[in-house]
Amino acid sequence: MASEAKVVAKKRAKRIPLTYVVALVPVAAALNIVGGYINTALHLPIFLDMIGTAVVAIVLGPWWGALVGAITNIVSSFISGPINLPFAACNVVGALIWGYAHQWGWMRKQWSFFLVNMLVALFVTIVAVPIYVFVFGGATGHFADLMTAAFVGMGDRLITSVFKSNILVSLADKIIAGYVALAIIEALPTNLTENLKLPQAQGLNKIIMPLIGVLVGVLIVILFTFVIAPGA
Repeated sequence: MASEAKVVAKKRAKRIPLTYVVALVPVAAALNIVGGYINTALHLPIFLDMIGTAVVAIVLGPWWGALVGAITNIVSSFISGPINLPFAACNVVGALIWGYAHQWGWMRKQWSFFLVNMLVALFVTIVAVPIYVFVFGGATGHFADLMTAAFVGMGDRLITSVFKSNILVSLADKIIAGYVALAIIEALPTNLTENLKLPQAQGLNKIIMPLIGVLVGVLIVILFTFVIAPGA
């Protein structure tokens, strides 16, 4: 099964014009960078820096997505400071999970597409927590630091507190990123998307399903911001 998926992926890769690759990779990285800048400027309780990563990982493949993720954090480190550089590992891990999950056919159904985004959130958090704790002492100036401080004040260990706050933020962020990416993919040229193994939708459902996914992510953000964070 996995070998068949690899063969299909290789055949698809050969049919993708190089011009699309050259165009899509920098545009996706720019989308990530702009999203991250908006997040920083507005102090949002999410990240918004992996939408382009998801698009490229699904459309072109996991390693092209990983390249987008690496470019994103390297360039962002020059714009917003070196704090972004170590988190390139998170962007790369997210790309690999999105990309390989798609190649292995794990994203064909609405429910499995949703679960893959949650899986991305989990693994990105697992990679991010040691960076937060051992590189930055548990805080980077993100909104989630408030939750981390609250959990520490309740007696949790620092690493546990960072995990709890990060997984909440990451779940909302990756669900939003995955469904915004799905909407973007729907708008790409047909010869790029006709063989993709994504949830099938017709007519208005092409807009409604990504919108529902984004709304779920937004609800998690609202829950995090106005219920969980104040309660902690």
